Amino acid sequence: MSSAPLAYSVSARADAHGALLRAAGDDLALETRWQPDAPSTHPGPAELLAGAFAACLLKNVARSSALLPFAYESAQVEVTMHRQDAPPRFTALEYTLHLVTAEPAHRVELLHRNLQKFGTVYTTLAAVCEVTGTVTTSAPAG
Repeated sequence: MSSAPLAYSVSARADAHGALLRAAGDDLALETRWQPDAPSTHPGPAELLAGAFAACLLKNVARSSALLPFAYESAQVEVTMHRQDAPPRFTALEYTLHLVTAEPAHRVELLHRNLQKFGTVYTTLAAVCEVTGTVTTSAPAG
């Protein structure tokens, strides 16, 4: 039995003063100006894509905590994306996911495999560029 595909919608607008993305009832200022030497004050498309990947990992850690179950206190992820100019595309994505957990190493590895296999943004990006990452852990305080 397969379920109907999900759809996700956002809206965005830009003018001479800035740009705004509206998603899930929240507004997020965007960097859409073309000023190569000016510092960016808001996330642009590349940061949003890296952020979507980070959110995918974090959401699937939360999902796995309920399904496996997998106990953790907190999760933090760092993502770096690499792009080339010609042709313009992302060539690689690297991440480090850090978990505060008392789970044994084999359970952490199971979680990592599930993130790689079932994360929608993860699998989509892995289909078009190299995705590599590690999961590190530290024990809960106390």
